[in-house]
Amino acid sequence: MGGLLAVGISALTLHFLAPAALDEWGWRIPFLFGASLAAAVWIARSAMQESPDFERQRVAGTTPERPLCYTLSNHRGGVFRSFAISALGSITYYVGITYVPAFLTSAGELTERASLWLSVLPALVVILVTPLVGALCDRWGRKPVLVVLSILSAILPVTMFWLMASGSQARALLGAVVLAAVAGAVSAVGAVATAEQFPGEGRLSGLALGTTTATAIFGGLTPWLAQLLVERTGSPLMPGAMIAVVGIGVLPVLLGMRETRPS
Repeated sequence: MGGLLAVGISALTLHFLAPAALDEWGWRIPFLFGASLAAAVWIARSAMQESPDFERQRVAGTTPERPLCYTLSNHRGGVFRSFAISALGSITYYVGITYVPAFLTSAGELTERASLWLSVLPALVVILVTPLVGALCDRWGRKPVLVVLSILSAILPVTMFWLMASGSQARALLGAVVLAAVAGAVSAVGAVATAEQFPGEGRLSGLALGTTTATAIFGGLTPWLAQLLVERTGSPLMPGAMIAVVGIGVLPVLLGMRETRPS
């Protein structure tokens, strides 16, 4: 929903404002919406109850006094696995969805306005895919779904970026939708699979060390790196190759991972 809101507000801002107004003050509009959402989140979090798992720890007296040291001493494998899962989820999302409008403008030869409007449908696809994949991983398990998605991430992205660079809006839309479906699916199962790599006592520190670190590396840096590689090599296929390399790299970790779906 957040991705759809971001793309939609940006597209509407470009649609209704002239370039001069956009450069002078209009570019602030999406940031104002973001600020209002941040305030809403702060209110929601301040009223949120603690999780039942944390309450269990507090009653049982099992909350670690030094959670970071506890996690590094007892759950290094979980940190590694959560890093791998998050690496796949981050690069598929940030390169396969977030970076796509910029790619369509530069390599795909579409206008900025057309690129943003074209990105609205992939954002809707993510919303539709997420609960479906969540149901599948509850039925079949986290491991098999992640393995299949890792293989798809290795096979599909290069072709999808080739379609998006073709200059055809129809092909670009097809490529963007397929990438969004894969990214949304990985995020849907990855969110629960990473948390399940740890018991409640080491979960927050484990996610901070593994999941958040991978997001910073494979999410924060990869759109910039993808654009740099496209400019330096002249090949529009480089972003897809980046996703494929990560998909192949994390596959052995996923194959060796135990199933964490509650029985």
